[in-house]
Amino acid sequence: MYINVIGAGLAGCEAAMQIADRGIEVRLYEMKPHKHTPAHKSDLFGELVCSNSLKAMRVESAAGLLKEEMRRLNSFLMKCADKCQVPAGGALAVDRDIFAQLVTEGIKNHPNITVINEEITEIPDDAITVIATGPLTSDGLADAIERRFGDSLSFFDAAAPIVTAESVDMDYAFTASRYDRGGDDDYINCPMNKEEYEAFYQALVSAERAPLHDFDVSNPKVYEGCMPVEVLAQRGEGTLRFGPMKPVGLINPRTGHRAWALLQLRKENSAGTMYNLVGFQTNLKFPEQKRVFSMIPALHRAEFVRYGVMHRNTFICSPKILNSDFSVKENKSLLFAGQITGVEGYMESAASGIMAGINAAGIAKNEPTITLPEDTMIGALSRYISDPGVKKFQPMGANFGVLPELLNRPRDKRERAAAYANRALDSLNIFLKENFGE
Repeated sequence: MYINVIGAGLAGCEAAMQIADRGIEVRLYEMKPHKHTPAHKSDLFGELVCSNSLKAMRVESAAGLLKEEMRRLNSFLMKCADKCQVPAGGALAVDRDIFAQLVTEGIKNHPNITVINEEITEIPDDAITVIATGPLTSDGLADAIERRFGDSLSFFDAAAPIVTAESVDMDYAFTASRYDRGGDDDYINCPMNKEEYEAFYQALVSAERAPLHDFDVSNPKVYEGCMPVEVLAQRGEGTLRFGPMKPVGLINPRTGHRAWALLQLRKENSAGTMYNLVGFQTNLKFPEQKRVFSMIPALHRAEFVRYGVMHRNTFICSPKILNSDFSVKENKSLLFAGQITGVEGYMESAASGIMAGINAAGIAKNEPTITLPEDTMIGALSRYISDPGVKKFQPMGANFGVLPELLNRPRDKRERAAAYANRALDSLNIFLKENFGE
């Protein structure tokens, strides 16, 4: 007996490991290195194509709660991430190359996993199958999915540029974490005064964008969480100052005051030799990125080791197709996992892979499938993507808004977040004990 897992991204690797650890053979299909998507460059598994941040670490945050739930479910990727952290204030950021190496080695060294480097263009029917091909599903398989289910949606996603640390002019920048959370050198902060910002803004909104070739772009959908900075800027001159360039919580030690606007750079690797421009996902042409972003004083001589890119993302209309256990309503032997289901974010994708893997193994053993309690973050997201009452389905990341309301809702935001987290973890512990004896 074996189970197919298609795709060796975050969700696919989590699913494969959960199945293999339960003693079932896995055939993991991955089209790399023979074929790459427009956004993938490495031949390694678990490649992070956008930011290297896995978001907040604090359990009293939605992203931190999600990761803690994953740890309690024996997440393979969380073990990898914890081994290759880079400083990022209150966030969990990783050295993306080391992370991918750890993921690849772990998968290839598992005795129950066989990696098959082959592109799948049809939905297999030879065994229980988990489709975890992500938002960059190849055209062949995407067409097969659409023929089977219809209601496939497409939108665009964007990645931020990366610059070398040595090319950042520290005469104009300073190191600090917002509100002094984390280490003093976790972020490089690039302040701008009012005149500098206004000139930068005008250049940004008028800069030339790269053409989008993937499919009909007459009215492309752009997910809010990865909105290109130039698109966001068009909403108004103050939008960036209250978004990715917000200066709050950071005092420039040279002036003793808060800047008019501020760009943060976050470490891209453990050595701290590369930094990414936080919140600056973009689809500008490469020369335009160099010209416009170099207008930020600290980046006037910046060396770009990677320019931002924009690419197609695809997800299915999960409320019509999936159960909350990530199985297909019409066929329990077929499951989906990852961002193709409409969960948004690295760890959200991985968490869905955990659940799809657990349930695929359960189906193989004729055991009941599971969905975590609705007051856990993973359980709430599982229900969201399968809720037939959701009329205009869009990708959803971890947030406290998807959780059931608290009975005694604290007015203080921090206390309220802690209450959500404590309730979720208590509920998860009870569930694990009742269902797995853990």
